[in-house]
Amino acid sequence: MWTGFQPLTAQRDGVTLFARQGGPLDDGRPPLLLLHGHPQTMAMWYRVAPVLAQTRRVVLMDLRGYGDSDRPPAGEGSAAYAKREMALDAIALMRSLGHERFAVLAHDRGARVAHRLALDHPQAVTRLMLLDIAPTLAMYEGTTEAFARAYWHWFFLIQPAPLPERLIEADPIAYLRDGMGRRGGDFFDKQAWAEYERCMARPGTAAAVCGDYRASAGIDLEHDRADRDAGRRVTQPLRVLWGANGVVGRCFEPLKLWQAAAENVSGQAVDSGHYIAEEVPDVVLAEAAQFFDKDQ
Repeated sequence: MWTGFQPLTAQRDGVTLFARQGGPLDDGRPPLLLLHGHPQTMAMWYRVAPVLAQTRRVVLMDLRGYGDSDRPPAGEGSAAYAKREMALDAIALMRSLGHERFAVLAHDRGARVAHRLALDHPQAVTRLMLLDIAPTLAMYEGTTEAFARAYWHWFFLIQPAPLPERLIEADPIAYLRDGMGRRGGDFFDKQAWAEYERCMARPGTAAAVCGDYRASAGIDLEHDRADRDAGRRVTQPLRVLWGANGVVGRCFEPLKLWQAAAENVSGQAVDSGHYIAEEVPDVVLAEAAQFFDKDQ
């Protein structure tokens, strides 16, 4: 799956982050950082990353709490899993590789990290493409019954400990299959799926996942509201894609919501469900080529 990609680790405040990199070191363009979603790992990019790395430097990172990165204790208010902390992880990783400026392609939870990364570190992020999300604050404030039923995990995972942790740990593979199965299909590669199962079953994953979602429903919303009150918006070029057959597109108006949160945004629905990079990789590659090739 990762022929041509070098495994590596980076350290930040005692947290070990697992990553891979591949492609030409310097082709005149900023490198491209890929961030995965829940409950997945960097393996979700298996159909996209090798092609991207044929022409540019590509870095993949397992978010803290996922994959082969560490699972630190969530702490008070799940602050360890604030998207601000995860964004700092990305900065530390890229700087450890000598990359002060870079572009970002991200899906799901990783896209929420990328949103915070662009806001907090505008000097580092050149442009970003986000897959199948609307801004977190807008989604919580616009929650309907239809959304709550479809995205039940948003509200299950934020319940007080140890209820969701205990239920997930009783059968982590069942949680994975039930959660992804409701939004997925037969397009998942067997190797990638095996990675999702392996990492979901790692000790500490249930607590980390809950920490991630509790942070999104708590400290992340505080940060988002502070930005909104201060009039801070994403200033970098932003491209958003969402699945025409997915929940985000049915329950929200993603482009309109991103236009309220960013100054230079474009986007469209694509013929896919939630797992765009795995369902329609050719579409992602075509969009990425058109969007990121402008980044010089």
